Amino acid sequence: MKSRQSWADLYAFEIVRTSDTPLFRQLYLQFRSAILSRRLRPGTKLPSTRELATQLGVSRSAAVAAYEQLLAEGYTSGQHGSGTYISPDLPEPIVGNPQRRMKPAAAITPSAVQMQPFSDFVDVTVQSDERPFNLGRTLIDDRTLELWRKLSARTFRSLAPNHFGYSDPRGSIELRKAICDYLQAARAVNCDPDQIVVTAGTQQAIDIVIRILPNRNREVWVEDPGYPLTRQALLAAGATVHPIPVDAQGIDVGSGIKSAPNACAVFVTPSHQFPTGVVLSMARRLELLAWARKKNAWIVEDDYASEFRYGGRPLASLQGLDEGERVLYVGTLNKALFPGLRIGYAVIPHALLRSFVAARYLMDRQPSTLSQAVVAAFMEEGHFAAHIRRMRLLYRDQRDELVAALESQLGTDLMVNAPDQGMHLVAFTRRGLSDVAIERAGRQHGVVVRPMSRLYLAASPRSALVLGFSGHSRQTIVPAVERLARTVEMQSRPSARGRQRIATPKC
Repeated sequence: MKSRQSWADLYAFEIVRTSDTPLFRQLYLQFRSAILSRRLRPGTKLPSTRELATQLGVSRSAAVAAYEQLLAEGYTSGQHGSGTYISPDLPEPIVGNPQRRMKPAAAITPSAVQMQPFSDFVDVTVQSDERPFNLGRTLIDDRTLELWRKLSARTFRSLAPNHFGYSDPRGSIELRKAICDYLQAARAVNCDPDQIVVTAGTQQAIDIVIRILPNRNREVWVEDPGYPLTRQALLAAGATVHPIPVDAQGIDVGSGIKSAPNACAVFVTPSHQFPTGVVLSMARRLELLAWARKKNAWIVEDDYASEFRYGGRPLASLQGLDEGERVLYVGTLNKALFPGLRIGYAVIPHALLRSFVAARYLMDRQPSTLSQAVVAAFMEEGHFAAHIRRMRLLYRDQRDELVAALESQLGTDLMVNAPDQGMHLVAFTRRGLSDVAIERAGRQHGVVVRPMSRLYLAASPRSALVLGFSGHSRQTIVPAVERLARTVEMQSRPSARGRQRIATPKC
């Protein structure tokens, strides 16, 4: 039965009209706090946006935007003709007092890791293939290119003394402050500049995390299907990897608890699961945080490509919900700008910070001060935000162009999911076609696709093609899809030999 709590008894909002925080975000944050603390109980009916706006003296558009964000992140649900309600499936709160952060976990020291030869794990030639539709491609427009040249020239002309010696292994304070401001505003990350460590990218950050995991055990959860380089790095480090199935709500936390209840860490992509693209539901997020707090485990949040969301505002990070400092947040500028930049970042809980910085120092001593200076200026002067806005529009157009071409040319053979976020899409095969066979034949026709069935470990594989759309100009997309269509047609002929078939569940 729905709660009959009246609007007058719900919650006392504090609207600060002189604040730099937009009104819609103030409403959203206060609703979220009230929901997580159970001051607003599951099933409670919320007022209409018109009632809320009138009650608080704000514009209706601010109320609508706040409700849309709550709905997108799973805090609320809408019932047609009835209104908006607090989601009924949220678990019990994981902290007693949301206003007081929990005591951080005890600090640990770095652990030695027995590395194994791993040359057989990784095909190092794949990433450099620029043919459509390889993953991780980016574009730089003329405006960004010119700004980059000017800022680089300015940095080299100045050649400040700090560029001639050793510096903080965490990275320059200017860049860490710029990253901190960005993450707080765009991703709702709870951090300060001292917690941020500049890395060469996501992969280096994950490698450092693996090195400092506690010695009590080497059991970890990974998503199934999931990002292969994370799994390969864990295997190379001697970790015991437990593949945890992914469904429409993201990683199945209950299955993880059954499989390895005492694992020391879990590696997840909650905002845009790789490769499926699903978003980790709010109920699962809270369940995962509760498990990590209870077991003193760590959650590694890989927030790759979070800048590129095409349907509404970016979803808040999992780290922003963490009151117990159990989440290590990892991101990269190599996707937001260009892969050759080789700059990423990690937001580290205080308990692990000293160990993480020490491991980063032993591995690579420090990031390049010259590159950091250019990036810091690019961000501080507002160019980064403008670049993201332009690329978001460009990548959305490339996504739409690829979806339209696939549906036109391959509608009977592929079922295409147009993602709201990210830089790739998933196209499920029909009629028993093998994604592996298509991938092999496609390379001979100048088309690069990734078979999703190869990204599974224990779960029943689904046959689908993973196609990157970012960084591939619209002029190349249609001809490439035509070549892919000819490849698929060859594979679908009854006389085709050696074709593998993977059962594709009905969708």
